[in-house]
Amino acid sequence: MTTTMTKARGIRGPQHAVRAPAPAVTRPRRPRTPLRRVLSGAAALVWTALVVVPVYWLVVTSLRTRTDFTTDSPLAPPGHPTLDNYRTVLDGDFTTYLLNSVVVTVATVALTVVAALMAAFCIVRYTNPWSRLSFRLYLLGLAIPLQAVIIPVYLLIIRMQMYDSLLAIVLPSAAFALPVTVMILVSFLRDIPRSLFEAMIVDGAGDWRMLFSLAAPMARPALMTVAVYDALQVWNGFLFPLILTQSGDKAVLPLALTLYRGQFGIDVPATMAAVVLSTLPMLVVFVLARRQLVAGLTAGFSK
Repeated sequence: MTTTMTKARGIRGPQHAVRAPAPAVTRPRRPRTPLRRVLSGAAALVWTALVVVPVYWLVVTSLRTRTDFTTDSPLAPPGHPTLDNYRTVLDGDFTTYLLNSVVVTVATVALTVVAALMAAFCIVRYTNPWSRLSFRLYLLGLAIPLQAVIIPVYLLIIRMQMYDSLLAIVLPSAAFALPVTVMILVSFLRDIPRSLFEAMIVDGAGDWRMLFSLAAPMARPALMTVAVYDALQVWNGFLFPLILTQSGDKAVLPLALTLYRGQFGIDVPATMAAVVLSTLPMLVVFVLARRQLVAGLTAGFSK
């Protein structure tokens, strides 16, 4: 009887081992009803209107005269289009404000991207407790609002004797841009196969060579993404220029728009012309870098 039970167990064992798993049941997708299509189309139309209408009003208003602005409908095409508002803006100190914004943005983005790339490389390359702790500290920086530390930053800038200078805007802007930049670059660099690093180590490459010959070229889409994102944040920054600068020749474009309001009084068309001119540089950068920007947003998060 024992022999019979042993044989029975021996027969049942292989049967259970080779049993194929049950095929997964896939539910058919429900077809979209006409009501859902109408609601989706209406939502898309409303969203498009919310985006396009303010831009249209901005451009149309900048082409109006002061008389037409007070008499014509806000969304109607300008009855007498004119470029006098743009001439008025360009005849002032707009070029100085534009140059200040370009200097602050380029310096901040360069400092942030270089520092974040080196930090992300160390976090990914060395899996020790110190690198993990540093990454957590960078992530903790995402939870600190800028408005909460503006007074300590102001006192620190005063103590360093950098008040009312462009450097006073660059350093805090780079510091607050580092956490999100490091997070994106770490996510991207983790997808680089470790065999590539090992192959370079076999060839005798050091950390600096691996950083600039392997990590930086392969992370180019992510670098372009964080560069455009950081540039947009710095270009539109208002609080640091407002608190850390005072002279008119150190003003950047977002702060200068408030000066135009006082300079032109109720000349809304001229103010709108200044807004249009201030958005053109970042619009050009976005159009030129849109492909690599999308590639950087979709890559690096595949795991």
